Amino acid sequence: MNLKDTSVYKILIAIIVVVSSLALFGGVMEPDSALYASIAKNMVLRNDWTNLYVRGADWLDKPHLTFWLAAAFFKVFGINAFAYKLASFLFGLLGAWYVYKLAKAIYNEKTGLISVLIFLSSLHVLISTFDVRAEIYITTFTLAAIYHYYKAHTNSFWHLIAGSFFAACAIMIKGIFVLIPVFGGFIIYWLLTKQWKQLFKPKWWIAILLILAFIIPELYTLYIQWDLHPEKLFFGKQGTSGIKFFFWDSQFGRFFNNGPIKGKGDKSFFLHTTLWAFLPWSILFYTAVVNLFKKNNRLKLPAESIIIWASAVITFLLFSLSKFQLPHYILIILPQFAIITAVFLQKLDGKILRIFYNIQMVLAFLIVILLAAIAIIFQVDCKYFSIGIPVILLLASILIFKGIKTQILIARSAFISVGLMIFLSGFFYPSVLKYESGMVAAKWLNENHPNAKASVLNYGDAYSFDFYVSGEAKYFWSYEELNKFRDEKELVIYASESELERLKTEYHAEVLKSFEYYHITKLTGKFINAKTRPQVLEHFYLVKIN
Repeated sequence: MNLKDTSVYKILIAIIVVVSSLALFGGVMEPDSALYASIAKNMVLRNDWTNLYVRGADWLDKPHLTFWLAAAFFKVFGINAFAYKLASFLFGLLGAWYVYKLAKAIYNEKTGLISVLIFLSSLHVLISTFDVRAEIYITTFTLAAIYHYYKAHTNSFWHLIAGSFFAACAIMIKGIFVLIPVFGGFIIYWLLTKQWKQLFKPKWWIAILLILAFIIPELYTLYIQWDLHPEKLFFGKQGTSGIKFFFWDSQFGRFFNNGPIKGKGDKSFFLHTTLWAFLPWSILFYTAVVNLFKKNNRLKLPAESIIIWASAVITFLLFSLSKFQLPHYILIILPQFAIITAVFLQKLDGKILRIFYNIQMVLAFLIVILLAAIAIIFQVDCKYFSIGIPVILLLASILIFKGIKTQILIARSAFISVGLMIFLSGFFYPSVLKYESGMVAAKWLNENHPNAKASVLNYGDAYSFDFYVSGEAKYFWSYEELNKFRDEKELVIYASESELERLKTEYHAEVLKSFEYYHITKLTGKFINAKTRPQVLEHFYLVKIN
Protein backbone atom coordinates (compact mmCIF):
# COMPACT_ATOMS: atom_id res chain seq x y z
CA MET A 1 0.00 0.00 0.00
CA ASN A 2 1.64 3.17 -1.23
CA LEU A 3 -0.50 5.76 0.51
CA LYS A 4 1.31 8.09 2.87
CA ASP A 5 0.98 7.41 6.58
CA THR A 6 -1.58 10.10 7.38
CA SER A 7 -3.88 8.93 4.56
CA VAL A 8 -3.75 5.34 5.81
CA TYR A 9 -4.60 6.44 9.34
CA LYS A 10 -7.54 8.56 8.12
CA ILE A 11 -8.92 5.61 6.13
CA LEU A 12 -8.55 3.29 9.13
CA ILE A 13 -10.28 5.80 11.43
CA ALA A 14 -13.18 6.03 8.95
CA ILE A 15 -13.46 2.22 8.86
CA ILE A 16 -13.48 2.00 12.67
CA VAL A 17 -16.20 4.69 12.88
CA VAL A 18 -18.39 2.93 10.29
CA VAL A 19 -17.99 -0.48 11.94
CA SER A 20 -18.61 1.00 15.40
CA SER A 21 -21.91 2.42 14.16
CA LEU A 22 -23.24 -1.16 13.93
CA ALA A 23 -23.75 -0.94 17.68
CA LEU A 24 -26.43 1.73 17.16
CA PHE A 25 -28.81 -0.91 15.86
CA GLY A 26 -28.50 -3.28 18.83
CA GLY A 27 -30.45 -3.46 22.06
CA VAL A 28 -29.92 -1.56 25.29
CA MET A 29 -28.18 -3.68 27.92
CA GLU A 30 -28.96 -4.04 31.60
CA PRO A 31 -28.26 -2.83 34.19
CA ASP A 32 -26.73 0.66 33.83
CA SER A 33 -27.47 1.35 30.19
CA ALA A 34 -31.12 0.32 30.48
CA LEU A 35 -31.43 2.17 33.80
CA TYR A 36 -30.18 5.45 32.32
CA ALA A 37 -32.34 5.00 29.21
CA SER A 38 -35.45 4.43 31.34
CA ILE A 39 -34.72 7.58 33.41
CA ALA A 40 -34.45 9.66 30.22
CA LYS A 41 -37.62 8.02 28.89
CA ASN A 42 -39.54 8.96 32.05
CA MET A 43 -38.18 12.49 31.73
CA VAL A 44 -39.80 12.78 28.31
CA LEU A 45 -43.04 10.98 29.19
CA ARG A 46 -43.59 13.14 32.27
CA ASN A 47 -42.23 16.26 30.56
CA ASP A 48 -40.25 16.77 33.77
CA TRP A 49 -36.60 17.71 33.23
CA THR A 50 -35.98 18.56 36.89
CA ASN A 51 -36.80 15.40 38.82
CA LEU A 52 -35.19 12.01 38.22
CA TYR A 53 -37.36 8.94 38.70
CA VAL A 54 -36.56 5.23 38.76
CA ARG A 55 -39.30 2.60 39.25
CA GLY A 56 -41.72 5.47 39.92
CA ALA A 57 -39.70 6.82 42.86
CA ASP A 58 -37.25 9.71 43.32
CA TRP A 59 -33.66 8.89 42.33
CA LEU A 60 -30.38 10.63 43.20
CA ASP A 61 -27.30 8.55 42.38
CA LYS A 62 -26.11 10.42 39.24
CA PRO A 63 -26.29 14.07 38.10
CA HIS A 64 -28.68 15.09 35.33
CA LEU A 65 -26.69 15.78 32.16
CA THR A 66 -26.53 12.18 30.90
CA PHE A 67 -30.31 12.03 31.03
CA TRP A 68 -30.86 15.49 29.58
CA LEU A 69 -28.76 14.58 26.55
CA ALA A 70 -30.52 11.22 26.03
CA ALA A 71 -33.95 12.82 26.55
CA ALA A 72 -33.12 15.52 23.99
CA PHE A 73 -32.35 12.81 21.42
CA PHE A 74 -35.60 11.02 22.36
CA LYS A 75 -37.46 14.22 21.60
CA VAL A 76 -35.93 14.33 18.11
CA PHE A 77 -35.73 10.63 17.15
CA GLY A 78 -38.38 9.07 19.38
CA ILE A 79 -37.96 6.89 22.45
CA ASN A 80 -35.91 3.98 21.15
CA ALA A 81 -32.53 2.30 21.54
CA PHE A 82 -31.13 3.93 18.40
CA ALA A 83 -31.74 7.45 19.70
CA TYR A 84 -30.26 6.59 23.09
CA LYS A 85 -27.09 5.14 21.57
CA LEU A 86 -26.77 7.84 18.92
CA ALA A 87 -26.30 10.53 21.58
CA SER A 88 -23.38 8.67 23.16
CA PHE A 89 -21.91 7.72 19.77
CA LEU A 90 -21.80 11.29 18.50
CA PHE A 91 -20.30 12.61 21.73
CA GLY A 92 -17.74 9.80 21.54
CA LEU A 93 -16.73 11.06 18.09
CA LEU A 94 -16.45 14.56 19.55
CA GLY A 95 -14.10 13.08 22.14
CA ALA A 96 -12.02 11.51 19.36
CA TRP A 97 -11.81 14.93 17.69
CA TYR A 98 -10.41 16.39 20.90
CA VAL A 99 -7.90 13.54 21.16
CA TYR A 100 -6.68 14.62 17.73
CA LYS A 101 -6.66 18.32 18.61
CA LEU A 102 -4.73 17.85 21.86
CA ALA A 103 -2.16 15.41 20.46
CA LYS A 104 -1.64 17.60 17.39
CA ALA A 105 -1.21 20.72 19.54
CA ILE A 106 1.44 19.12 21.77
CA TYR A 107 3.13 16.89 19.18
CA ASN A 108 2.03 16.88 15.51
CA GLU A 109 -0.76 15.84 13.14
CA LYS A 110 0.54 12.31 12.66
CA THR A 111 0.57 11.69 16.42
CA GLY A 112 -2.95 13.09 16.58
CA LEU A 113 -4.24 10.68 13.94
CA ILE A 114 -2.53 7.65 15.48
CA SER A 115 -3.91 8.63 18.91
CA VAL A 116 -7.45 8.83 17.53
CA LEU A 117 -7.09 5.46 15.82
CA ILE A 118 -5.80 3.83 19.01
CA PHE A 119 -8.53 5.42 21.13
CA LEU A 120 -11.44 4.49 18.85
CA SER A 121 -10.19 0.94 18.29
CA SER A 122 -9.48 0.06 21.95
CA LEU A 123 -11.75 -2.71 23.18
CA HIS A 124 -13.52 -0.87 25.99
CA VAL A 125 -14.42 2.05 23.73
CA LEU A 126 -15.85 -0.45 21.23
CA ILE A 127 -17.82 -2.18 24.00
CA SER A 128 -19.08 1.15 25.34
CA THR A 129 -20.50 2.02 21.93
CA PHE A 130 -22.85 -0.94 22.41
CA ASP A 131 -23.26 -0.92 26.20
CA VAL A 132 -23.79 2.83 26.64
CA ARG A 133 -22.95 4.33 30.03
CA ALA A 134 -22.04 7.79 31.30
CA GLU A 135 -18.28 7.34 30.95
CA ILE A 136 -18.06 8.17 27.23
CA TYR A 137 -19.59 11.58 27.96
CA ILE A 138 -17.14 12.13 30.85
CA THR A 139 -14.22 11.13 28.64
CA THR A 140 -15.22 13.64 25.97
CA PHE A 141 -15.89 16.52 28.33
CA THR A 142 -12.74 16.06 30.44
CA LEU A 143 -10.54 15.85 27.35
CA ALA A 144 -12.24 18.88 25.78
CA ALA A 145 -11.61 20.80 29.02
CA ILE A 146 -7.93 19.78 29.04
CA TYR A 147 -7.51 20.89 25.41
CA HIS A 148 -9.12 24.29 25.90
CA TYR A 149 -7.24 24.95 29.15
CA TYR A 150 -4.03 24.00 27.35
CA LYS A 151 -4.81 26.57 24.67
CA ALA A 152 -5.78 29.10 27.36
CA HIS A 153 -2.14 29.16 28.46
CA THR A 154 -1.23 31.33 25.48
CA ASN A 155 -4.47 31.93 23.64
CA SER A 156 -7.68 33.90 23.95
CA PHE A 157 -9.98 34.15 26.94
CA TRP A 158 -12.57 32.19 24.96
CA HIS A 159 -10.56 29.00 25.50
CA LEU A 160 -10.80 29.55 29.25
CA ILE A 161 -14.58 29.87 28.95
CA ALA A 162 -14.80 26.78 26.73
CA GLY A 163 -12.58 24.76 29.07
CA SER A 164 -14.71 25.71 32.06
CA PHE A 165 -17.92 24.88 30.19
CA PHE A 166 -16.70 21.39 29.31
CA ALA A 167 -15.33 20.84 32.83
CA ALA A 168 -18.76 21.78 34.18
CA CYS A 169 -20.40 19.36 31.73
CA ALA A 170 -18.15 16.56 33.01
CA ILE A 171 -19.13 17.43 36.60
CA MET A 172 -22.82 17.33 35.63
CA ILE A 173 -22.26 13.82 34.29
CA LYS A 174 -20.38 12.28 37.21
CA GLY A 175 -19.43 14.74 39.95
CA ILE A 176 -16.55 16.95 41.05
CA PHE A 177 -13.93 14.17 41.01
CA VAL A 178 -13.65 14.65 37.25
CA LEU A 179 -11.69 17.83 37.97
CA ILE A 180 -8.76 15.61 38.99
CA PRO A 181 -7.97 14.38 35.43
CA VAL A 182 -8.71 17.91 34.15
CA PHE A 183 -6.49 19.93 36.49
CA GLY A 184 -4.18 17.25 37.92
CA GLY A 185 -1.94 17.15 34.85
CA PHE A 186 -1.61 20.93 34.73
CA ILE A 187 -0.70 21.26 38.41
CA ILE A 188 2.03 18.60 38.16
CA TYR A 189 3.26 20.19 34.91
CA TRP A 190 3.53 23.61 36.56
CA LEU A 191 5.36 22.21 39.57
CA LEU A 192 7.82 20.10 37.57
CA THR A 193 8.62 22.93 35.14
CA LYS A 194 8.86 25.48 37.97
CA GLN A 195 5.83 27.42 36.75
CA TRP A 196 4.18 27.24 40.15
CA LYS A 197 3.19 30.91 39.87
CA GLN A 198 0.52 29.74 37.41
CA LEU A 199 -1.40 28.50 40.45
CA PHE A 200 -1.94 32.10 41.52
CA LYS A 201 -2.83 33.59 38.15
CA PRO A 202 -6.30 35.16 38.20
CA LYS A 203 -7.42 33.40 35.03
CA TRP A 204 -7.33 29.95 36.68
CA TRP A 205 -9.38 31.18 39.62
CA ILE A 206 -11.78 32.76 37.15
CA ALA A 207 -11.98 29.31 35.52
CA ILE A 208 -13.10 27.81 38.85
CA LEU A 209 -15.75 30.52 39.22
CA LEU A 210 -16.95 29.86 35.68
CA ILE A 211 -17.26 26.14 36.43
CA LEU A 212 -19.38 26.94 39.49
CA ALA A 213 -21.56 29.20 37.36
CA PHE A 214 -22.00 26.56 34.65
CA ILE A 215 -23.11 23.85 37.12
CA ILE A 216 -25.93 26.01 38.52
CA PRO A 217 -28.59 24.07 36.49
CA GLU A 218 -27.52 20.87 38.26
CA LEU A 219 -27.49 22.47 41.70
CA TYR A 220 -30.90 24.02 41.07
CA THR A 221 -32.52 20.70 40.08
CA LEU A 222 -31.00 18.92 43.07
CA TYR A 223 -32.28 21.63 45.37
CA ILE A 224 -35.78 21.47 43.88
CA GLN A 225 -36.06 17.66 44.04
CA TRP A 226 -34.33 16.99 47.36
CA ASP A 227 -33.34 19.94 49.56
CA LEU A 228 -36.83 21.44 49.36
CA HIS A 229 -38.33 18.06 50.32
CA PRO A 230 -36.62 16.65 53.43
CA GLU A 231 -39.52 14.18 53.79
CA LYS A 232 -38.33 12.18 50.75
CA LEU A 233 -36.60 8.87 51.37
CA PHE A 234 -33.12 8.00 50.12
CA PHE A 235 -31.77 4.59 51.16
CA GLY A 236 -34.55 4.49 53.74
CA LYS A 237 -33.60 7.81 55.36
CA GLN A 238 -35.23 11.24 55.29
CA GLY A 239 -33.57 14.66 55.24
CA THR A 240 -31.30 14.00 52.28
CA SER A 241 -29.59 17.03 50.76
CA GLY A 242 -29.14 16.56 47.02
CA ILE A 243 -26.47 19.27 46.93
CA LYS A 244 -24.48 17.65 49.76
CA PHE A 245 -24.73 14.27 48.05
CA PHE A 246 -23.52 15.83 44.80
CA PHE A 247 -20.47 17.48 46.37
CA TRP A 248 -19.56 14.83 48.94
CA ASP A 249 -21.36 11.49 49.31
CA SER A 250 -21.48 10.50 45.64
CA GLN A 251 -17.72 11.04 45.21
CA PHE A 252 -15.77 11.23 48.47
CA GLY A 253 -18.22 8.81 50.06
CA ARG A 254 -17.37 6.19 47.48
CA PHE A 255 -13.65 6.89 47.64
CA PHE A 256 -13.50 6.61 51.44
CA ASN A 257 -16.21 3.92 51.43
CA ASN A 258 -18.35 5.73 54.00
CA GLY A 259 -21.22 6.78 51.72
CA PRO A 260 -24.53 5.00 51.06
CA ILE A 261 -23.01 3.07 48.13
CA LYS A 262 -20.00 0.95 49.10
CA GLY A 263 -17.41 -1.23 47.39
CA LYS A 264 -14.48 -3.46 48.31
CA GLY A 265 -11.53 -2.21 46.29
CA ASP A 266 -8.43 -3.95 44.93
CA LYS A 267 -5.27 -1.90 44.33
CA SER A 268 -4.32 -4.03 41.31
CA PHE A 269 -7.82 -3.96 39.77
CA PHE A 270 -7.14 -1.38 37.06
CA LEU A 271 -3.74 -2.88 36.22
CA HIS A 272 -5.34 -6.08 34.95
CA THR A 273 -8.46 -4.26 33.71
CA THR A 274 -6.28 -2.18 31.38
CA LEU A 275 -4.77 -5.38 29.92
CA TRP A 276 -8.10 -6.33 28.31
CA ALA A 277 -9.83 -2.94 28.17
CA PHE A 278 -7.07 -1.39 26.04
CA LEU A 279 -6.65 -4.32 23.65
CA PRO A 280 -5.07 -4.62 21.12
CA TRP A 281 -2.77 -1.84 22.37
CA SER A 282 -2.28 -2.77 26.05
CA ILE A 283 1.13 -4.46 25.73
CA LEU A 284 2.44 -1.49 23.75
CA PHE A 285 0.96 0.89 26.30
CA TYR A 286 2.54 -0.80 29.31
CA THR A 287 5.88 -0.80 27.52
CA ALA A 288 5.42 2.90 26.76
CA VAL A 289 4.77 3.57 30.45
CA VAL A 290 7.95 1.70 31.46
CA ASN A 291 9.78 3.72 28.82
CA LEU A 292 8.61 6.94 30.51
CA PHE A 293 10.32 5.94 33.74
CA LYS A 294 13.67 6.60 32.04
CA LYS A 295 14.54 10.24 32.48
CA ASN A 296 16.34 10.50 29.10
CA ASN A 297 13.19 9.36 27.31
CA ARG A 298 11.09 11.99 29.07
CA LEU A 299 13.59 14.74 28.24
CA LYS A 300 13.20 14.01 24.52
CA LEU A 301 9.50 14.82 24.70
CA PRO A 302 7.90 18.29 24.70
CA ALA A 303 7.58 19.59 28.26
CA GLU A 304 3.79 19.77 27.77
CA SER A 305 3.77 15.94 27.56
CA ILE A 306 3.72 16.05 31.35
CA ILE A 307 0.11 17.25 31.18
CA ILE A 308 -0.86 14.02 29.39
CA TRP A 309 0.93 11.39 31.45
CA ALA A 310 0.50 13.20 34.77
CA SER A 311 -3.26 13.43 34.22
CA ALA A 312 -3.34 9.68 33.50
CA VAL A 313 -1.11 8.75 36.44
CA ILE A 314 -2.92 10.77 39.09
CA THR A 315 -6.36 9.53 37.93
CA PHE A 316 -5.19 5.92 37.66
CA LEU A 317 -3.81 6.06 41.20
CA LEU A 318 -7.03 7.61 42.48
CA PHE A 319 -9.09 4.82 40.87
CA SER A 320 -6.74 2.17 42.25
CA LEU A 321 -6.88 3.52 45.81
CA SER A 322 -10.65 3.90 45.75
CA LYS A 323 -12.78 1.26 47.46
CA PHE A 324 -15.43 1.53 44.74
CA GLN A 325 -14.13 0.20 41.40
CA LEU A 326 -15.82 -0.66 38.12
CA PRO A 327 -14.06 -1.58 34.84
CA HIS A 328 -15.67 1.18 32.78
CA TYR A 329 -14.06 3.89 34.95
CA ILE A 330 -10.83 3.34 33.00
CA LEU A 331 -12.51 4.86 29.92
CA ILE A 332 -11.97 8.33 31.35
CA ILE A 333 -8.19 8.15 30.82
CA LEU A 334 -8.05 5.99 27.68
CA PRO A 335 -7.42 9.15 25.57
CA GLN A 336 -4.26 9.83 27.57
CA PHE A 337 -3.27 6.16 27.21
CA ALA A 338 -3.81 6.44 23.45
CA ILE A 339 -1.58 9.52 23.13
CA ILE A 340 1.18 7.95 25.26
CA THR A 341 1.05 4.80 23.10
CA ALA A 342 1.02 6.79 19.84
CA VAL A 343 4.15 8.72 20.84
CA PHE A 344 5.96 5.51 21.81
CA LEU A 345 4.96 3.68 18.62
CA GLN A 346 6.60 6.25 16.39
CA LYS A 347 9.95 5.67 18.10
CA LEU A 348 10.07 1.96 17.33
CA ASP A 349 12.63 0.79 14.82
CA GLY A 350 15.01 -2.06 14.06
CA LYS A 351 14.94 -5.05 16.39
CA ILE A 352 12.46 -3.50 18.85
CA LEU A 353 9.97 -2.80 16.06
CA ARG A 354 10.26 -6.42 14.86
CA ILE A 355 9.61 -7.70 18.40
CA PHE A 356 6.40 -5.69 18.78
CA TYR A 357 5.38 -6.52 15.21
CA ASN A 358 5.56 -10.21 16.13
CA ILE A 359 3.79 -9.65 19.46
CA GLN A 360 0.88 -7.90 17.72
CA MET A 361 0.62 -10.67 15.12
CA VAL A 362 0.55 -13.36 17.82
CA LEU A 363 -2.09 -11.32 19.63
CA ALA A 364 -4.15 -11.08 16.43
CA PHE A 365 -4.13 -14.85 15.95
CA LEU A 366 -4.98 -15.46 19.62
CA ILE A 367 -7.94 -13.07 19.44
CA VAL A 368 -9.30 -14.74 16.29
CA ILE A 369 -8.93 -18.18 17.90
CA LEU A 370 -10.68 -16.91 21.05
CA LEU A 371 -13.58 -15.45 19.05
CA ALA A 372 -13.96 -18.70 17.14
CA ALA A 373 -14.02 -20.65 20.41
CA ILE A 374 -16.65 -18.32 21.89
CA ALA A 375 -18.80 -18.56 18.76
CA ILE A 376 -18.76 -22.37 18.85
CA ILE A 377 -19.11 -22.83 22.62
CA PHE A 378 -21.82 -20.16 22.97
CA GLN A 379 -23.54 -21.23 19.73
CA VAL A 380 -24.03 -17.67 18.49
CA ASP A 381 -26.34 -17.09 15.55
CA CYS A 382 -24.64 -17.75 12.20
CA LYS A 383 -21.59 -18.98 14.10
CA TYR A 384 -19.52 -20.00 11.08
CA PHE A 385 -20.16 -16.66 9.40
CA SER A 386 -19.23 -14.89 12.65
CA ILE A 387 -15.93 -16.82 12.70
CA GLY A 388 -15.24 -16.21 9.02
CA ILE A 389 -15.31 -12.42 9.21
CA PRO A 390 -12.43 -12.01 11.75
CA VAL A 391 -10.44 -14.67 9.87
CA ILE A 392 -10.94 -12.89 6.54
CA LEU A 393 -10.05 -9.52 8.06
CA LEU A 394 -6.87 -10.97 9.59
CA LEU A 395 -5.82 -12.45 6.26
CA ALA A 396 -6.74 -9.22 4.44
CA SER A 397 -4.58 -7.17 6.81
CA ILE A 398 -1.64 -9.50 6.11
CA LEU A 399 -2.12 -9.26 2.34
CA ILE A 400 -2.77 -5.51 2.18
CA PHE A 401 -0.21 -4.30 4.73
CA LYS A 402 3.16 -5.87 4.00
CA GLY A 403 6.57 -5.29 5.52
CA ILE A 404 7.82 -4.52 9.00
CA LYS A 405 7.06 -0.86 9.57
CA THR A 406 5.28 1.13 12.25
CA GLN A 407 2.47 1.92 9.84
CA ILE A 408 1.98 -1.80 9.14
CA LEU A 409 1.96 -2.68 12.84
CA ILE A 410 -0.69 -0.01 13.52
CA ALA A 411 -2.84 -0.96 10.52
CA ARG A 412 -2.88 -4.66 11.33
CA SER A 413 -3.70 -3.93 14.97
CA ALA A 414 -6.59 -1.72 13.86
CA PHE A 415 -7.93 -4.59 11.71
CA ILE A 416 -8.03 -6.76 14.85
CA SER A 417 -10.41 -4.21 16.35
CA VAL A 418 -12.55 -4.13 13.23
CA GLY A 419 -12.99 -7.90 13.48
CA LEU A 420 -13.73 -7.64 17.21
CA MET A 421 -16.40 -4.98 16.72
CA ILE A 422 -18.17 -6.86 13.92
CA PHE A 423 -18.15 -10.04 16.00
CA LEU A 424 -19.46 -8.30 19.14
CA SER A 425 -22.09 -6.02 17.60
CA GLY A 426 -23.15 -8.28 14.74
CA PHE A 427 -23.21 -11.69 16.39
CA PHE A 428 -22.25 -12.05 20.06
CA TYR A 429 -24.28 -9.28 21.73
CA PRO A 430 -27.45 -9.99 19.69
CA SER A 431 -27.20 -13.64 20.78
CA VAL A 432 -26.61 -12.67 24.42
CA LEU A 433 -29.48 -10.16 24.45
CA LYS A 434 -31.95 -12.98 23.90
CA TYR A 435 -31.48 -13.64 27.61
CA GLU A 436 -32.30 -10.07 28.66
CA SER A 437 -35.83 -11.09 29.52
CA GLY A 438 -37.07 -7.57 30.33
CA MET A 439 -36.36 -6.30 26.82
CA VAL A 440 -37.72 -9.44 25.13
CA ALA A 441 -40.86 -9.44 27.30
CA ALA A 442 -41.56 -5.74 26.68
CA LYS A 443 -41.21 -6.11 22.92
CA TRP A 444 -43.50 -9.15 22.93
CA LEU A 445 -46.07 -7.33 25.06
CA ASN A 446 -46.04 -4.23 22.84
CA GLU A 447 -46.64 -6.38 19.78
CA ASN A 448 -49.21 -8.84 21.14
CA HIS A 449 -51.05 -6.78 23.77
CA PRO A 450 -50.66 -3.12 22.72
CA ASN A 451 -53.37 -1.95 25.16
CA ALA A 452 -51.87 -3.69 28.18
CA LYS A 453 -51.10 -1.75 31.35
CA ALA A 454 -47.61 -2.98 32.12
CA SER A 455 -46.46 -3.50 35.69
CA VAL A 456 -43.67 -5.17 37.65
CA LEU A 457 -44.10 -7.15 40.87
CA ASN A 458 -41.47 -7.33 43.63
CA TYR A 459 -38.52 -6.95 41.29
CA GLY A 460 -36.24 -3.90 41.22
CA ASP A 461 -33.94 -4.59 38.27
CA ALA A 462 -36.44 -4.65 35.39
CA TYR A 463 -34.79 -1.67 33.73
CA SER A 464 -34.91 -3.00 30.18
CA PHE A 465 -38.61 -3.88 30.61
CA ASP A 466 -39.18 -0.37 31.92
CA PHE A 467 -37.44 1.17 28.91
CA TYR A 468 -38.86 -0.97 26.11
CA VAL A 469 -42.47 -1.28 27.24
CA SER A 470 -44.94 1.28 25.88
CA GLY A 471 -45.62 4.03 28.41
CA GLU A 472 -44.35 3.97 31.98
CA ALA A 473 -44.46 0.66 33.84
CA LYS A 474 -46.06 0.59 37.29
CA TYR A 475 -44.18 -1.06 40.16
CA PHE A 476 -45.84 -3.09 42.93
CA TRP A 477 -43.60 -3.74 45.94
CA SER A 478 -46.13 -5.86 47.83
CA TYR A 479 -49.30 -7.82 47.22
CA GLU A 480 -51.14 -5.20 49.27
CA GLU A 481 -50.23 -2.63 46.61
CA LEU A 482 -51.25 -5.04 43.85
CA ASN A 483 -54.64 -5.61 45.48
CA LYS A 484 -55.53 -1.95 44.93
CA PHE A 485 -55.24 -2.45 41.16
CA ARG A 486 -56.24 -6.13 40.75
CA ASP A 487 -59.58 -5.20 39.13
CA GLU A 488 -57.97 -2.91 36.59
CA LYS A 489 -58.58 -4.08 33.02
CA GLU A 490 -55.65 -5.15 30.84
CA LEU A 491 -53.27 -5.28 33.81
CA VAL A 492 -50.24 -7.38 32.84
CA ILE A 493 -47.52 -8.17 35.38
CA TYR A 494 -43.85 -8.93 34.73
CA ALA A 495 -42.81 -11.26 37.55
CA SER A 496 -40.14 -13.75 38.53
CA GLU A 497 -40.71 -17.48 38.90
CA SER A 498 -40.84 -17.14 42.69
CA GLU A 499 -44.05 -15.08 42.41
CA LEU A 500 -45.80 -17.28 39.87
CA GLU A 501 -47.50 -19.84 42.16
CA ARG A 502 -49.12 -17.19 44.37
CA LEU A 503 -50.30 -15.21 41.35
CA LYS A 504 -51.90 -18.34 39.95
CA THR A 505 -53.60 -19.48 43.14
CA GLU A 506 -54.72 -16.18 44.67
CA TYR A 507 -55.21 -14.05 41.56
CA HIS A 508 -56.09 -16.70 38.96
CA ALA A 509 -53.32 -15.29 36.81
CA GLU A 510 -52.99 -16.45 33.23
CA VAL A 511 -49.45 -16.91 31.99
CA LEU A 512 -49.12 -15.11 28.67
CA LYS A 513 -45.52 -16.06 27.99
CA SER A 514 -42.32 -17.10 29.78
CA PHE A 515 -38.82 -15.69 29.20
CA GLU A 516 -35.32 -16.87 30.00
CA TYR A 517 -33.13 -14.48 31.99
CA TYR A 518 -29.45 -14.06 32.77
CA HIS A 519 -27.45 -11.08 34.09
CA ILE A 520 -25.73 -10.61 30.73
CA THR A 521 -23.05 -8.13 31.81
CA LYS A 522 -21.63 -10.71 34.24
CA LEU A 523 -20.71 -13.54 31.92
CA THR A 524 -19.55 -16.84 33.38
CA GLY A 525 -18.23 -20.03 31.84
CA LYS A 526 -21.47 -21.88 32.57
CA PHE A 527 -23.51 -19.28 30.72
CA ILE A 528 -21.15 -19.04 27.75
CA ASN A 529 -21.20 -22.82 27.36
CA ALA A 530 -24.46 -23.65 25.60
CA LYS A 531 -24.52 -27.13 27.22
CA THR A 532 -24.41 -25.80 30.80
CA ARG A 533 -26.37 -22.59 30.18
CA PRO A 534 -29.77 -23.96 31.31
CA GLN A 535 -28.26 -24.49 34.79
CA VAL A 536 -27.80 -20.74 35.35
CA LEU A 537 -30.88 -19.35 33.62
CA GLU A 538 -33.75 -17.83 35.59
CA HIS A 539 -37.30 -17.46 34.30
CA PHE A 540 -39.62 -14.48 34.21
CA TYR A 541 -43.24 -14.36 33.13
CA LEU A 542 -45.84 -12.01 31.77
CA VAL A 543 -49.10 -12.80 33.53
CA LYS A 544 -52.57 -11.34 33.19
CA ILE A 545 -54.84 -11.03 36.23
CA ASN A 546 -58.30 -12.58 35.66
